[in-house]
Amino acid sequence: MATSITNLVTSASASASASASTSTLASASATTSDASDPSTAASTPTDADPSATSPWPHPYYLEAGLRRVAPYHFTYKTWVKERWRGRKLFDVFESEFRDRPVEYYRAAMESGKVAVNNETVGPDYVLKNGDLISHTTHRHEPPVTADPIGIIHEDDDMIVINKPSGVPVHPAGRYSFNTVIEILKAERGPDFLPRPCNRLDRLTSGIMFVAKNAESAERLCAEISKRTVRKEYLARVVGKFPDGEVVCDEPILQISPKLGLNRVRANGKSARTVFKRLAYYPPVARPSNAENTETTEKPNPAKGQEGYSVVRCLPVTGRTHQLRVHLQHLGHPIQNDPIYANQRVWGIDLGCNDADAVQNTDEDIITRLSRMGKEEVAEAVAYYDEMVDLYEKKKAERMSGKLCEVCDTPLYTDPSDQELSLWLHSLRYEDAEGAWSYVSPLPDWALPPKGMNGPTQVGGMDDLVVAAENANHE
Repeated sequence: MATSITNLVTSASASASASASTSTLASASATTSDASDPSTAASTPTDADPSATSPWPHPYYLEAGLRRVAPYHFTYKTWVKERWRGRKLFDVFESEFRDRPVEYYRAAMESGKVAVNNETVGPDYVLKNGDLISHTTHRHEPPVTADPIGIIHEDDDMIVINKPSGVPVHPAGRYSFNTVIEILKAERGPDFLPRPCNRLDRLTSGIMFVAKNAESAERLCAEISKRTVRKEYLARVVGKFPDGEVVCDEPILQISPKLGLNRVRANGKSARTVFKRLAYYPPVARPSNAENTETTEKPNPAKGQEGYSVVRCLPVTGRTHQLRVHLQHLGHPIQNDPIYANQRVWGIDLGCNDADAVQNTDEDIITRLSRMGKEEVAEAVAYYDEMVDLYEKKKAERMSGKLCEVCDTPLYTDPSDQELSLWLHSLRYEDAEGAWSYVSPLPDWALPPKGMNGPTQVGGMDDLVVAAENANHE
């Protein structure tokens, strides 16, 4: 058994840059999410017994390019919180849990769908310490992309995967089975317990390390966190990115812990990213008679810039949303970034060169984001957990006008492409001393568009590394 990534690579290959293999979808076992609302999720993993309430094999099915989960009954459980003690059951649900109408909760308590200590107690029951609240629902999970999880490398201790965009890693919120963890279980059986060792946001694609056991997970996490590990990302950004290596040393400040929103600010935490343009693709000229024809391309969000660039990104530090924020500051935000390339939030200049918050104060940004209406939120889905929750509460997905025949839950339409992808990809992880390296294939959005020539692979990281080292000496 290998004892580190180095040993794994010496027994396998020094570079796994070949195209990722795909795997067959099967079924998944349930797992509960981390929340304190029994109307939406269990408060801790131990609060529910998924095996008792979730089907196996799980009913995945593929349709219209999406992986779907057939609706299923699921029981969420949570222990009474201190602030709930001495309050009526209905009062707690009415004041804290607004996912469904209050009339639903009252009826659920009277019917036993909402129970305390596995007994039907009714809405007037007064909660006390030690009570266990359960809520059995007919659950509807959002669909995710049907793209398979690619396998870049596998051995006895770990799997290096190519995560599809739009698939969350862990069960959370409305996602349980449509997650990387559960899909891997579906493919390998309910006894397989994958342990992710690095983090990617839901909409970010690319390389992830998944350990097969606890011991390997501990070793992999320690190895990946070393300063000798280099990471490279690809981003598709607005406009023609400058030539050569571009070093951005602007500090990053979290301006809203609640929303997880970040921006370049002089009083933020130090951050450094090295960028280099891989390719630039100018806009395709429209036919002269196409004035009234529709186009699938949305207008460019950055005033005065045309076309797009594929940019290599070497994060020297690891601040939240660092690549997205630095690219925004440089005037080249990720082209389909619904937050950092959103003029309704940042204004016409999209936060470019506004480190002192002169053009837009922090309060302005937060207020605009909070005031987004239903249509605006649908075009500005956030990628961090807190905003996903807010997004769901605001019902940003459009209602289909139909009700579930089993539970009368209003049904949503399918998510748009904007909600399923971000043009940011984890391309490479490597040891600085050359002991191991893993490279994923380029995502489709980074390849040359039809009728144009451009790179289909990426070279080594030497130029980026030298630029980062030179910046250290300045």
